[in-house]
Amino acid sequence: MILSPACRARRRISVVNRSNCIGFPFPAGRLRPAGGLCEGSAPLMVRQQALGKRRATTCPDPGQQPCHLKRSIGNLFKQRHNRNLFQAAFTTFALIYHQTVYNLRTEHRNAVVGLIMTVVQSLLMVIVFVAIYQLMGMRSSPIRGDFMLYIMSGIFLFITHVQAVGAVAGSSSVSTGILKHEPLNAAILISGASLAVLYRQSIGCLAILVFYYLAIEPFTIFDPLGAGLLFLLSWFLGCCIGLVFLGIRPWSPQVSGVLTTLYQRINMIFSGKMFVANALPGFMLPWFSWNPLFHLIDQERGYLFINYSPHRTFLFYPMYCAVGLLMIGLLINFTTRKYESLSWSAGQ
Repeated sequence: MILSPACRARRRISVVNRSNCIGFPFPAGRLRPAGGLCEGSAPLMVRQQALGKRRATTCPDPGQQPCHLKRSIGNLFKQRHNRNLFQAAFTTFALIYHQTVYNLRTEHRNAVVGLIMTVVQSLLMVIVFVAIYQLMGMRSSPIRGDFMLYIMSGIFLFITHVQAVGAVAGSSSVSTGILKHEPLNAAILISGASLAVLYRQSIGCLAILVFYYLAIEPFTIFDPLGAGLLFLLSWFLGCCIGLVFLGIRPWSPQVSGVLTTLYQRINMIFSGKMFVANALPGFMLPWFSWNPLFHLIDQERGYLFINYSPHRTFLFYPMYCAVGLLMIGLLINFTTRKYESLSWSAGQ
């Protein structure tokens, strides 16, 4: 068998560097060219086995990586870049959506069971407050209207508000491992936590209202759109307050946790869900008027009942509080993330 000089030279290189071959390296044994044929820049080498079978493989040039390995490494470390503003917005919204779903699934592995637990939690609080009213001898609403709707109007806003505070206050930190992935940032984690609370509470409130309307007693809402907007405003106010507590947490986690819990417990009494502001004595009004949630719940009942007009609460007060607390929370968080370090929480 006569080989060309170039093929013989490549054969010598390939035999010396046979560890670079694609597939299993040749074991020690007899190597010979397959009929003097060359494939590309390397000869086609075969190993003669004892049973008469032959295995062929192709050896690349010395010092050169295989093409399939290059492609896999390139895809692994390839970074996606947004080419325009629309692509960047779509990527951010997609990340917020997946983070929201992740937060919902962490509550319970079954989404339906998680929603049922949310409905049961709100329903239990409604039952507890109805029992308290029965023990106090208040068997009718202070407003001319449905008694259960009066109770649910305060409880739904209260639960949504305090859960939004807790979810945003514990949403993200520099020590969170998931923040090491570059497309993700603190704003996405905060948005995902707050939207998960809004989704759960909206589904829970609608389920309870629909069940009460269909199974127990029909009712009429005076202004459904206004009532729904105030429900969203209570959620947004809770997110803004939670943002302030989130900025405090890296500096002092214990103080932030105590303040968050204290605010949630104080609102059990000072949110005004058990009474209306118009029936409150004048000397007691300053005890509650500082709380923006008190104004929201009282104004909510003005949109629910046609026979109630709130005179002692103001709608713009919680709006101004929400915008002011949002600005303060953003300032604290931007300043904190500028100096925050993993070593802060090393000894805690």
